[in-house]
Amino acid sequence: MLVALPASIAFGVTIYAAIAPSYAAIGALAGIIGATVIGLVASTLGGTDRLISAPCAPAAAVLSAFAIELVGQGIDPNTIVLLLVLLGVLAGIVQLLLGFIGVGRLIKYIPYPVVSGYLSGVGLIIIGSQIPKFVGAAVGTRWWEALLAPWSWDWRALAIGTATVIVAVAAPKITKKVPGTILGIVAGLLTYFALAIQEPKLWEITGNPLVIGPLGAARDGYFAAITERWHDIGDLHLSQIASLFGSALTLAALLSIDTLKTCVVIDQLTRTQHDSNRELVAQGIANISSAAVGGTPGAGTMGASLVNLNSGAQTRVSGVMEGVLSLIAALIFGSFLAWLPVATLAGILIVIGIRMLDREPLRFIESRATVFDFAVVLAVVVVALTIGLIAASAVGVAMAIILFVREQIGGSVVRHKVYANQMSSTWYRPEAEMRIIEQKGNQAVIFELQGSLFFGTTQQLYSELEPELGKRNYVILDLKRVQSVDVTAAHLLHNVRQTLQERGAMLLFSGVREKLPNGRNLREFLEQTGVVNASDDSVVRVFPELDAAIEWVEDHILGEVQAPAETETPIELQEMDLFSHRKDETLKDLETRMEQRTYRAGETIYAQGAAGDEIFWIRRGTVRIFAPLGAGRSRHIASFSRGDFFGGLAFLDNRPRGNDAVALTETEVYVLSREQFDLLAEEHKKLAFSLITAIARTLAIRLRHADTELTMLQEY
Repeated sequence: MLVALPASIAFGVTIYAAIAPSYAAIGALAGIIGATVIGLVASTLGGTDRLISAPCAPAAAVLSAFAIELVGQGIDPNTIVLLLVLLGVLAGIVQLLLGFIGVGRLIKYIPYPVVSGYLSGVGLIIIGSQIPKFVGAAVGTRWWEALLAPWSWDWRALAIGTATVIVAVAAPKITKKVPGTILGIVAGLLTYFALAIQEPKLWEITGNPLVIGPLGAARDGYFAAITERWHDIGDLHLSQIASLFGSALTLAALLSIDTLKTCVVIDQLTRTQHDSNRELVAQGIANISSAAVGGTPGAGTMGASLVNLNSGAQTRVSGVMEGVLSLIAALIFGSFLAWLPVATLAGILIVIGIRMLDREPLRFIESRATVFDFAVVLAVVVVALTIGLIAASAVGVAMAIILFVREQIGGSVVRHKVYANQMSSTWYRPEAEMRIIEQKGNQAVIFELQGSLFFGTTQQLYSELEPELGKRNYVILDLKRVQSVDVTAAHLLHNVRQTLQERGAMLLFSGVREKLPNGRNLREFLEQTGVVNASDDSVVRVFPELDAAIEWVEDHILGEVQAPAETETPIELQEMDLFSHRKDETLKDLETRMEQRTYRAGETIYAQGAAGDEIFWIRRGTVRIFAPLGAGRSRHIASFSRGDFFGGLAFLDNRPRGNDAVALTETEVYVLSREQFDLLAEEHKKLAFSLITAIARTLAIRLRHADTELTMLQEY
């Protein structure tokens, strides 16, 4: 309360003094009411522990600028007061709607340069508005006019404001027990009364330009004034009310950003998680309530919240108590508040404004990579100072879009580009077939895409694809990591399809998801835009995974199509590459040592952790190997078909299985246990040696191939 209440009074004075100096006391009262009502309502309904809500700098900047504009138009002061009240109510309604429709989560993602420019712009506006009051210049003097005319300064106001600023800035370095704001106000008051000793006129409160003056907060007069205001609001023209919506949107956005920024900081310090939408609803209701009873709008304030946190606050009750104590302080010290020097409040706001200036973006100038970000900050600040916060909000949104597009364009949408002879499928093929794929695998190129495919990245993507379209028979585009695709990118893909079709080449898609992060069904979208034709796969094919697409290409490069499992005939030992040059008698002895087994489709042949004393040769069917990933998940890492063997590593080192083997189709296998192999080795040492050598050689080829692929992947 000691931090929030003085600042709230200062903000209220800033807003209403812009109408006329005589309205400063009304502003002080509006600040007190705002600190009380917002503190009570926002903390009661909000979901963020330790958050202190009160009138704030963004509200003061927007509302004082609004009041100055109306004064310039010659609007009656009483009408300006009514419009300020209505503007606060409308801003609260906008916040309420933003919370209900779930925009709270989005406001947090406004880029840092835009928020930084916003806050720095508000800080400079606050400083500029207080300079004339700080130096005691005549009413209506602009800050640059005041600075260029030192002969117009009131040295008494300057002395009071200077004492306030010096103590407010220096006090935190000496003690943390009393807020610097309070000590600064005390310093200003002491300076004022020291001057009053030498100038008796300063002991008079009425007509004294150096102090706020009587608040006029008598109970009957206050309620009568509020009732009269709402009666007069009913007489406003519809056009006057409609003209407020632009300012209401700007004010609501600033208050929401200020609140949620403070909530994020509290979350980081306390390791908690706030509910953005609930907080916006609470802040909206609080601002409606505050404006309805003559208070100024506000938001969750950083300074008071951090003081609250450091003082040991744990729950929302601390925010409620801030509102209660603000009311008690106003009732007890109401007459004393009338003696607050205007220059003291100006000094406090100047200190707050300086602290709002974000100096971090100055480091952006040091690097070419961040110069544009600094330009965004500078643009928002300049527009806020020269045109207004409404225009600055529009510039901020436009800059946010530009920042997004720039980041998307800056990163490559092609994550990985390889050829089929550099990245094979998980299907383990015979050595002869692997040589063919190594020789002819460059007929197929694989592009792993990432990020957003949209108008900003289309040209970049085409420049990567174009050199390959006239050379390759197969172009695979893996969309697994793609976040979104727009119509421009779909048009590009359609052109790629047509280019390949003219050459008789094929376009293959993999990882086409039915639900992207933006909710779009990617496969359906590609069909609607003509990229994919569900009834014709002669030019474009879609595969669920990249491995399936590579496997399909390998089959076509080899000029074969895998025979269905039902028509496969079991292969004999002598037909397998590993045993093709062995004597029939030797193979008969080996076969007698082997066990023949049959597994149904989907049946587990062995599981991770099982004893590893058997090796398997596939006579018929297909087996897939899965590596467990934890939490019940697994990944397909290899496939074996007729004539291949699997389970060799565990057979050699006799350690537990490291993965799962599952029959994809009905599968027949030869099984040789380590015990039977040892018996065979006693009778046929040459066969046993040749068998181990052949197994080790095949495993070495597989391992060498896997190492090559891993090395390539590490380059990306």
